[in-house]
Amino acid sequence: MNRYSPLRASPPVTLFHDGHCPFCQQEVAWLEKHRHRENIALVDIQANDFSAHAHGKDFNAMMGQLHLQDSQGRWFVGMDASRALYAVLGYRRLVRISCLPGMHGLMNAGYRFFARRRIRLGRWWEKRQAKR
Repeated sequence: MNRYSPLRASPPVTLFHDGHCPFCQQEVAWLEKHRHRENIALVDIQANDFSAHAHGKDFNAMMGQLHLQDSQGRWFVGMDASRALYAVLGYRRLVRISCLPGMHGLMNAGYRFFARRRIRLGRWWEKRQAKR
C-alpha cells in the first residue's frame, strides 16, 4: 500500500472500535450523527458477541490500533484507518494533506503515541470531565 491508498477506500466501510474507550465513544457518537452515516458500519470490538478471529484478526492487535475494512475487503490499520474513514466521509482534502511527505510520518507517529496511551488518557479525560 502506498501512502495515498486510504483515499481509495470504497464505501461502505466497517469501523472496528473499542466501545470502552472514552475517545472512541466520542468519535462514534459524532459518526452516528454524520450526514454520511450510511457509508459506515460501526462494530464495537468489546461487545460480547464480537469475534476478531471471525474477521481473520487478532483481538489484541485490534485493541492496539483502529481497524477499518472497506467494501472491497481491504484492511486499513492505525492512522490509515482514520484516513480511510475520513476520506469516505468526504474530508478528502484533509486526508490528502495528511498523506504528504513529512506530514504522513508525523501523523502516523502521533497516532501510535496516542494509541498506546489512550486508555490512561481516557481515564484522565473522564476525571477531568467529572470535575466540571
